[in-house]
Amino acid sequence: MNPRTSQPWPVSRRWRITGWLLAAVWLFFLNVPLSTALHQPQPWRRIVGVATVVAFGVGYVLLFQWARNLRQYLRPIPQDRARIALLGLLLLGLASIPGTAGDWTATLVFVAAAAVFLLSAVQALIIVALCALVPLVGAWLVPSWTGESTVTFAVLLASFAMFGVSRLAQRNSELQAAQQEIGRLAVAEERARAARDLHDILGHSLTVVAIKAELAGRLIEVDPARAATEIAEVEGLARAALSDVRQTVGAYREVTLVGELAGARTALVAAGIAADLPTEVPALPDEWDRLFGWTVREGVTNVVRHSGARHCTIRVHPDGVEVSDDGQGPSTPDATGNGLVGLRERARRLDATVTVGRRAEGPGFLLRVHLPAESR
Repeated sequence: MNPRTSQPWPVSRRWRITGWLLAAVWLFFLNVPLSTALHQPQPWRRIVGVATVVAFGVGYVLLFQWARNLRQYLRPIPQDRARIALLGLLLLGLASIPGTAGDWTATLVFVAAAAVFLLSAVQALIIVALCALVPLVGAWLVPSWTGESTVTFAVLLASFAMFGVSRLAQRNSELQAAQQEIGRLAVAEERARAARDLHDILGHSLTVVAIKAELAGRLIEVDPARAATEIAEVEGLARAALSDVRQTVGAYREVTLVGELAGARTALVAAGIAADLPTEVPALPDEWDRLFGWTVREGVTNVVRHSGARHCTIRVHPDGVEVSDDGQGPSTPDATGNGLVGLRERARRLDATVTVGRRAEGPGFLLRVHLPAESR
């Protein structure tokens, strides 16, 4: 739902008008009692009959709209208030007897339909049954009331139709709410994706920038020319990171394995870590190439940041990629960091497996992404 308006979806003017028409169309059944009231010979009976029938019709429409709005916003209908409203409708119908005589029973059609729309199934069934019996009993008690069997049929028909309308309104409301929730989740997922991409891109780039800036600071007095070279490279890295951010925001940045291997070599050399990288990579489908590229980026960023390693090895195979180092790092790898979480989500989309932990052959850590057998 919209948190500011508490509505599951924007209500258009056309939809509001449609709601009023759905409520007003049932007023057709009031034409008989209204006609009877207008033809009363005594003025007071005419006034009472017309006033109560009109008040009944207005009350019914307002009650229908009230209940419809609650259903539309997926809110429960207060049963106590609904029963009081139905009692008010019934009393207005009874009050019209002096002006409408036996035709007042047409109001029972609306009471029954409103009960179906407002109340629980058991309560509505009881009221519909009573509304269907009252015309028959009334005709037996007051012989001048004729045609009440037709009213009984109308009560049953209107109740059945209102049951369908209420179920349809409920399902439509639930569908619209579900669509709103899907849209909200899609927006949230896209924001999370952008946040992960920005974290992965800036985390790697800013790590290299920090290392080169630190190196330039140490060289500025010892080797100014080398320091100037490092500062120039820092500037180039910063510009490249800014370009990456812009492309990520524009949703058209592509990560490639070859590009990330080149960036990994630069980052590792700048950090004073010996790099053992492949000179050639196998031909891979685009989606695997991108996933392997993200793996290299995340793995090298963690090596440079946390490992304290002297040597880093990257191996690329047709069915997987590995990034390992000989550092110490923390005793337990953090598999919940934003970078690894993002990498796992990318791998999950392609049914790949992400493994992170200590190397079996000695000190250091290993990050591996492995393809499922059916995808090779």
